[in-house]
Amino acid sequence: MPLLFFYACLAVQRATTLSLSPRTDSTNRLRNMATRLTWLQEKKLQNCLGGKQFSLLYRASVCGFSDKNLFSKCYCQGPILIVIYSSDHVLGIYIPQNEKNKTRVSCFLFAFEGTEILGCKIGPGILEDFIYYYTTKRELKIDLPNKKVNMSLDTIEKLKLSQHQTMSFEECEVFRCEDLLDTRKIKGVAELKENLLSAIRTYKPSRDLVHQIRILLLGPIGTGKSSFFNAVKSVFQGHVTHQALVGSDITGISKQYRTYSIKDGKNGKSLPFILCDSMGLSEEEGLCMEDILYILKGHVPDRYQFNFMKPITPAHSNYIDFPLLEDRIHCVAFVFDANSIEQLSDEMVAKVKRARREMTKCGVAPVVLLTCVDSMDLITKGDLIDIYKCMPVKLKQEEVHKKLGFALSDILVVSNYTSEWDLDPIKDVLNLSALRQMLWAADDFLEDLPLEETGIREKHLPSVQEKK
Repeated sequence: MPLLFFYACLAVQRATTLSLSPRTDSTNRLRNMATRLTWLQEKKLQNCLGGKQFSLLYRASVCGFSDKNLFSKCYCQGPILIVIYSSDHVLGIYIPQNEKNKTRVSCFLFAFEGTEILGCKIGPGILEDFIYYYTTKRELKIDLPNKKVNMSLDTIEKLKLSQHQTMSFEECEVFRCEDLLDTRKIKGVAELKENLLSAIRTYKPSRDLVHQIRILLLGPIGTGKSSFFNAVKSVFQGHVTHQALVGSDITGISKQYRTYSIKDGKNGKSLPFILCDSMGLSEEEGLCMEDILYILKGHVPDRYQFNFMKPITPAHSNYIDFPLLEDRIHCVAFVFDANSIEQLSDEMVAKVKRARREMTKCGVAPVVLLTCVDSMDLITKGDLIDIYKCMPVKLKQEEVHKKLGFALSDILVVSNYTSEWDLDPIKDVLNLSALRQMLWAADDFLEDLPLEETGIREKHLPSVQEKK
C-alpha cells in the first residue's frame, strides 16, 4: 500500500471518529478542524486509558485561550483528556471525573517520547472557573491566557522532560472520554451473537448432500488451530472449554488428526459441522503434503498419528479405502497468527501455496483465519466490534494477500480464548461470523460438485431404459 494512501486512510478514519458538542459558532469552527493528535498517538492513548473514544470539546486556538471558555465547555462532561502541544513536546492529563459532589481521584499525567507514552499518576485535580487546572501538590498548573505550563521538578523527572519548570505551549485541546463499548453497543453485539447462533444451528448443507460440513484447520505450528476449535465449542457450550490441547511447544501439540463434532449445549444435538484439527505445518518436521491430500479426499481416519517421515498409505490398517462425500473435506481454513505474518519464511510460503494449489484441484476454496488480533499493538477491545475497519488489520490482510495470494474477502479475523475463564460476546461474534463464512464456502464446494461425485445420480436422473 503506498505510504501516501496509507496516511490518507488514517486521516479519513480519524475524521469520522471525532464527535463534537452541541452547535455554537466555535464548535462549528471546530467541526472543520482536526485535532493535532496523530492517529498513532490517539491509538496509544486509547490503549493506555483502557479503551476510550475521544470527542473534541475545546480547542484553544478556536475557542480562545481562556479558562472561562475551557471551563464552560468541559465541566460536568465526565472524564476528560487535556492535551498540550509545545514546539518540542506533546503532554497532557487524564481527569477521570470533573463533576460536582464527586470524590476526587488520582489523575494520569503523560508525555509522548516519540511514539511511546511516559506517564505517572498524580494527586487529585481541580477544574474550576477562573482557576487553572492543578493538583493539590502543584505537580501541574496550566496557565491558558499566557500559554504556559508549570510543573514540579519531580513531575519533570518522571516524564523525562527538559529541566524547565515553565514550558510555553502553542495549543491546548480537551476531549470528552467515553468507553468504546457503551451499553448500546454491547446490546447490539449480544443480539448479533444470538442471530449468528440461530443461523448456524439451523444451517443445512447445500443440496442436502451431507449432514455435516467438514472444515480442515491448517497452518504453521502454534498459530491457534486447536484454540480456534476450543473457542467455537465454548460458544455453543456456554462456557470456556479446553477439549483440544494447546500449548507453546515449538514442535506443536497436535500430533494426531482429530475430527471434532460439537454438540449444541451439554446434551444437545450435534451441530451441522465438524472441525478437523491437524498437525502444524513446518519447514522440516510438520505435516506432509501427501497427508494433506489424503485428508482432503477423506482417506485419513480420526485419531491417526502423524509421522512427518512417513505419510499415510493405503497399506495403513485404518486407511479409509472408499471414502464417502461426508468423509471428504468441504472447506479448508489456513490459520495464521496476525503478529507473525511478516515473519513467514520463504519455505513456509511455498508450502502454503503448494497446498492451496492441490486444494484447488480438489475443488476446495480455502479461506484464511487471522488469530491473535486482540494482542496486536494499537488494537483495543472496542476495536474488535469493527475490526475489519481498523487500519492495522487491513494492513495485515494486505500482507497475507501479497504473500500468499488469498483474496481479501477470504481473509477472516478471529479471536481465541487464551487466559479467559468467561465468554466474551465480542470474541464470540468474530468467531461465529468466520464460521458462517466457512459454511458458505463449503456450500460453494458442494454446489460445484459434478453429479458423479455427489452419489445422487441414480436417485434423481432417469435410467437409460426410463428414457426409452
